[in-house]
Amino acid sequence: MGILPTELAIDYKVFCCAARTKAADSPAQLLKDELPYKWRELYIAQTPHATNIVRFHYNTFEYFFDLFSELQASGSVSCSSTMEDRLVGVIGVSAPAAGPRNPGRLRGWIGATEKYIGKGRDKGHFMAHYIGGGLDVNVFSQDRALNRGWSAQGKTYRRMEAYCHEHPGTPCFSRPVYADVTSVPRWLEFGLVRRDGTFWVEVFDNGW
Repeated sequence: MGILPTELAIDYKVFCCAARTKAADSPAQLLKDELPYKWRELYIAQTPHATNIVRFHYNTFEYFFDLFSELQASGSVSCSSTMEDRLVGVIGVSAPAAGPRNPGRLRGWIGATEKYIGKGRDKGHFMAHYIGGGLDVNVFSQDRALNRGWSAQGKTYRRMEAYCHEHPGTPCFSRPVYADVTSVPRWLEFGLVRRDGTFWVEVFDNGW
């Protein structure tokens, strides 16, 4: 399993404690209300360029996306910058797939996967399609063994997705953590709230 640098990590035990002290708030509601702000804070701190974080809903999930190209198009930043548009995080509840897959809409990655995103990589989904995730900004370059459940950490990743699928309405989130200015996460944080109210959060290594 992956280990995040201290400055990029979130202490979910603190979130658990906070949830227990707020009688009116469930752990799931606490995540939805407070996590995106923490993500934004950490993301901006680690990003060496201006950011343009927008939020939108798809199915039962809310996505937070750094639309950096909009700043370039408006002339607010230099067009020579190598910063890429990329996801900051996604949170919501699991649900049946919103519709059939449309492979032609995978952020422009059309054709053989390895040709476009590298050997040993897959077009992964921050939120799996079968738990309600979409395409486009929901797609990223993922380690193949992780995505397909071939490695030890991949098996854990698949178990977490399966839990969300088997229990529709499960609060869950995915947070990519970057080590450079590309849209390829170095680590992937995936979390959910079990039916008994406990958190299950893991960090996965997505390195090349």
